[in-house]
Order: sequence, then structure tokens, then C-alpha cells
Amino acid sequence: MFYPIDPPQPTPDKEQAAALVVLNPAQSRRLVAKGAVACPVVKNAYKNGMIIIARGVTNAYVTEELLNITIDNKANQTVGFIGQGLTNVTSTPPPATQHVIEKGRVVENADTNVEILKFRKGDVVIKGANAIDHTGLTGTFACSLKCGTMGMAWPICTPRGAEFIVPISLEKMVPSVMTAARHTGIYHFKYTTGLPAKIVPLVEAMAITEIESFALLCGVRAFHVGSGGIAGSEGSVHITLEGDQDKVEQALELVKSLKNEPPVKMPDAYKIEDAETYEYNAQTQLDTLGGL
Repeated sequence: MFYPIDPPQPTPDKEQAAALVVLNPAQSRRLVAKGAVACPVVKNAYKNGMIIIARGVTNAYVTEELLNITIDNKANQTVGFIGQGLTNVTSTPPPATQHVIEKGRVVENADTNVEILKFRKGDVVIKGANAIDHTGLTGTFACSLKCGTMGMAWPICTPRGAEFIVPISLEKMVPSVMTAARHTGIYHFKYTTGLPAKIVPLVEAMAITEIESFALLCGVRAFHVGSGGIAGSEGSVHITLEGDQDKVEQALELVKSLKNEPPVKMPDAYKIEDAETYEYNAQTQLDTLGGL
């Protein structure tokens, strides 16, 4: 589902305005990270409960925004990634280990598998995703036999009433996450460009896209009207912003502040260098994980 927001309404007697903006993937990641940190569910958990930030590229931006730190190569903060035309995993430890926060303080040397057992209603897991559909249902690729983060977190968090917050760009819009789930799987494929993976639907998770972020941060209505481009705008999303002129101008200033966001580099080390080496055989590439 999309994170529930009340669409900002025009203020009577105030001049209205609209703007059209283009956000490339790195800019969108920064925006949705800001949106996630600003949402009331996360703010409450930060102050009064616990937050676990799963590994992920977008989550590296969330960590920066939440803790006011800098992560130099954000790709090293993830496990799974898609880069250079391959579904892949990193083989380096994350540069930032501040992934568990309890009542506003980082839990040093935290073991997520242990800390999550403390979770109660209102605590939050922040998780990235690879797909979102028009209903707000998100899905994440998993190539681990144990289903990665979701295999660990979902059975614990769901019955306890903890929340999953998914910052995700509309760049990742697909027709149906459930259809994607039915047509993927680590043993589903004979051939793959990279590691075979399953789209795992994140049922009940709340997605924060560019739309929700602009509403939370600036109080404007945002609409996704186009995607794509060339020369660095591949994967971009095109957004219209509408509302009170002062709020639209505030949103435009936010967009301007994102313009120098650099693209994400490849991680320093990863499993699959070239699918051709494995003759595109899905099982052979999966075997490089050693049964994890």
C-alpha cells in the first residue's frame, strides 16, 4: 500500500501554481529517503521505539538522512543489486554499521537477528524494493535460499504490529507485483543474466514514493506523468507539482537542491562478473552463493 497521506488541498484565496520537474534515479532516491525520514511513523519510532534499516542502496540514503552521516559508495551498503546488466550481490561488508536505532540512539555492534526480537507495535523496519505497482504493493528481489531480510524479519514483525516502510522511486513501477511474483523464483529460470531471483511481495508494507515525499516535505500534490530519457535521464521520473504557489516554490527549491546528486557507482566487489562466463546458466550462477 502507499503510505497514507491526505492530499494537500488548495488554501482559499491563495494563488495556485504548478511545476513540471524531472528527477533522475539518484535524485529520486535522495527525495524518497527524505520522505521516509519525515513520515510520522518513522519519526515516532525514532523517538519512542526501534528502527532497523535493512541493507540497500536507497537505504544508504535513508541512513545518511536519519543520522546525518555520509556513505561514500552507497552500492557497498547493499547486498543485492542490479548493475551493468546483471542481477548480482556484493561481496563486501557494509561501510555503515549504524543500522539499528533505539529511542534516538544507535545501537553499537548490533546484531539485527537479535535486536529484532525486541520489536513491538509501532517499531519500524525500513526496507528497499525492486518493484511497485499501481496499488502501492511493493516487491523485492530475493536470491537467498532463506529469502534474505524478509525471511528473517517478516515472521517476527507482522504479528507484532511493527511496520515496514519502503522508500521507492516510481522508476520501479510495474503492471502487477503479484504477476511478477508468479513468474520469478530462484529455481524458476534456466537462463539468467546474473543471479536468478524471486520477486517477494511486501504485503502490508507502506511505500513512500516521490508522490508521498512531496506531500510530506512540501505540502503539494504530485502526479507521475512520464518516465525515461537519455544522457543521464534514463530511468528518470517526470512529476507535476500543484498547490499553493509558495508551497510549489518550496518544492521547486527542494528539487534544485537535488540536482547535484551523483549517480550510484558499482560496488567495490561482487559475485558475478559476466553471465557469459557461466553460459547464462541460472543454477551455475546461483551456486556461486554457496547455498546461502
